[in-house]
Amino acid sequence: MNCKIIYSDRKSVGISVKAGEVIIRSPRGVKREVLEKILADNSSWVARAIEKTKQISENHPEPTKAEERALRLAAKKYFEEKCRLFAEKMGLEYGRISITGAKTRFGSCSSKKNVCFSYRLMTYPEAAREYVIVHELCHLVHMNHSSAFYALLERYMPDYKRRRALLKQ
Repeated sequence: MNCKIIYSDRKSVGISVKAGEVIIRSPRGVKREVLEKILADNSSWVARAIEKTKQISENHPEPTKAEERALRLAAKKYFEEKCRLFAEKMGLEYGRISITGAKTRFGSCSSKKNVCFSYRLMTYPEAAREYVIVHELCHLVHMNHSSAFYALLERYMPDYKRRRALLKQ
């Protein structure tokens, strides 16, 4: 199996799959044979991860530049309006809204109360987009994924599990 090896000042070996490419991150000095053994021991996980990235790229192909511009404009308008509505309903205030091109992180919330959303969310059903909005707004109260965070999420979105599942299809 072809893979990219990246040596750095880390303490453990990590395997990831991005866009169908296997990446091994390793502490300096670990022999290639050891890394190949670790990769072989995790081959079933790697195969599943490769298959998952293929399915994602088939279901959500890369947009053209023109499509990306249109999606970014639509995302800016959509997330600004929906965040305002949900934040009012939840009694919360946030800072800036930013639109990113992230492929694996649909949303994020900073300690400065700024929220980010990937324009790629615009290719998902509205129920999934609303889930990400409420999820990120809940981080304004709980900057973690504690039971209190999920209780707040469920309070404002009782069907959040069904909506979250839409992101994985």
